[in-house]
Amino acid sequence: MMAYSSIFIDTWGWVSLGHRRDNYHPAVKQVYEQMRAAQSPIHTSDYVLDEVMTLLFKRENFQEAVRFMEGIFAAVELGQVQVHRVTSEYFSSAWKLRKKFQDKPLISFTDLTSMAIMQAQDIQFVLTQDEHFIQVGMGFVRVP
Repeated sequence: MMAYSSIFIDTWGWVSLGHRRDNYHPAVKQVYEQMRAAQSPIHTSDYVLDEVMTLLFKRENFQEAVRFMEGIFAAVELGQVQVHRVTSEYFSSAWKLRKKFQDKPLISFTDLTSMAIMQAQDIQFVLTQDEHFIQVGMGFVRVP
């Protein structure tokens, strides 16, 4: 398994990690555990966590969704996961990306905010299966 200097976890990555029946769960869990064991920086955003909560509470039973989200919050408290707030600067950068990628109308604004954060924080790797991170040609590398 490849070692990553730092990684951004997209909505897909968290949902796959939290949904044990997901086909990608074992691979995502392995990446996540490897990153934590190596104490490598793990990044996400408040917009991503908003999407994660919405999806998990739709798909899982309430107690399981609460347990998973509280696990993320505990990792944040322990400094194992850094949550980037979508500040007005990140929002503005994402808006510029929205206008730049007019030929890609299916990219969500949340993904654009993630890209703005990744660019500003010099994060290359993203835990996702979302092709948009590759299609934009910003040098992002999808994991797994």
